[in-house]
Amino acid sequence: MQARIEELNKKAAEPTFWDDPQSAQKVLKERADLEGSVDRWKKLAGQTAEARDFLALAEEEGDLEAGASVVTQLEAVEEDLSRMEIDRLLSGADDRSNAFVSVSPGAGGTESQDWAEMLLRMYLRYCESRRFKIEVVDYQPGDEAGIKGVTFFVQGELAYGYLKAEAGVHRLVRISPFDAAGRRHTSFAAVFVTPEIDDTVVVDIRDEDLQVDTFRSGGKGGQHVNKTESAVRITHLPTGIVVGCQSERSQHKNKSTAMKMLRSKLYEREVAIREKRFEEQYSSQKKDIAWGNQIRSYVLAPYRLVKDHRTDVETGNVDAVLDGSLDQFVFPALMQFAAEKRKRGAAS
Repeated sequence: MQARIEELNKKAAEPTFWDDPQSAQKVLKERADLEGSVDRWKKLAGQTAEARDFLALAEEEGDLEAGASVVTQLEAVEEDLSRMEIDRLLSGADDRSNAFVSVSPGAGGTESQDWAEMLLRMYLRYCESRRFKIEVVDYQPGDEAGIKGVTFFVQGELAYGYLKAEAGVHRLVRISPFDAAGRRHTSFAAVFVTPEIDDTVVVDIRDEDLQVDTFRSGGKGGQHVNKTESAVRITHLPTGIVVGCQSERSQHKNKSTAMKMLRSKLYEREVAIREKRFEEQYSSQKKDIAWGNQIRSYVLAPYRLVKDHRTDVETGNVDAVLDGSLDQFVFPALMQFAAEKRKRGAAS
């Protein structure tokens, strides 16, 4: 990590660094993120060393109260370490992106619409606890209560990385407040999470990825064009894209034009790949909002329990969960995602 920071520092010190403001901003942001991580590690290391010294002193003096205080401090350090481990795992292409989150009720009318609004409140509180910025971009109120649908935009470091764990169907079991007979109802709502698409696609072309061939032009252009190897053909080896130009007398100008064509083709290719990936990602989340597809169940009656069906993590403190205490589910889910990714990589 420190080596990467030094590499970014060298880039920032280059005289031409600000010639491309967008690229410069990305470099500075990456450096700030890495420096923040280093600072957090140093802080935790200091807290751990301090706790170790206090614990040794408490043992020496037989001070049970001081010992209990050290245990509490170490538990906080352990929680911070867990957060940093999750941050380390969130290294996917889109994990650091902002996110769009949509909540849609399933069948069931007012019951499901009310449940969708409860989920909205839960996620807004969770985002606030992580100090994410939130902007509701689409809100459709229900006919009697709740919502027919909502989409909100979340801005913050690793916003998509954390929220992607919540994509799926969520099931609620409770005594319905809308049923005069006081019967128990099961409701469903779906959560969709997609990363913000970055419109600025940086095309990085390495010299070693190019095969440049020169040849004599065969078309019109006069005697000089036909007798010198001014025409240029460039092959981008990783993709197999081939571009060529022979319209100018100067080989340098032809190469410059060919490189512009190559950048354009690579840009179009990158956009197409991203759009396809986002579509597949979104489609994979579009399961039936019904029984059997839920990732998590929230039971308010006849007992109180929230259980994640992917990781089997559960808690009886339903109120805390509905108030946004989601890390207890998010962290294990992200750990599971990372393990599955490693397994797929080993199998391929």
